Amino acid sequence: MEMLVQYVKVFVCGGLFCVIAQILIDKTKITPARILVSYVVAGVILTAVGLYEPLVDFAKSGATVPLTGFGYALAKGVQRAVSEKGIIGAFTGGLTATAAGISTAIMLGVICALMFRSKAK
Repeated sequence: MEMLVQYVKVFVCGGLFCVIAQILIDKTKITPARILVSYVVAGVILTAVGLYEPLVDFAKSGATVPLTGFGYALAKGVQRAVSEKGIIGAFTGGLTATAAGISTAIMLGVICALMFRSKAK
C-alpha cells in the first residue's frame, strides 16, 4: 500500500508540471521553448532558495524527472562542486552532475538521425 501511495505522489507531482505547461501553451503566447527554459531556470532558482529539496523528498522522481528536475540537478551539482573545489566548481559542477543525461540525449539524437531520414513536406 505504501508503494501505491508513492506512485500516486510521483504521478500527481509530475502531472501538475505537465498541466501547468499545457495551460501556459494554451492560454498564453509563450512559446514551448521558452516554457522549457523557464522550467529549468525555475528548478535552479527553487533549489537555490531551498524550496525544491522538500518537493524532491516528497515526490521523488515526480520532481526530478521533469525539466525542473534538470535545473535541480544543475544547481545541486554546482553546490557540491563549489564546496569541494571552490569558485571553479561553479563552472564545472553543473556539467559534471548532468553529464550522463546530456550524453544520452546526444547519443540517441545521433542514432535517430542515422536511422531516419527527414523528408520535405
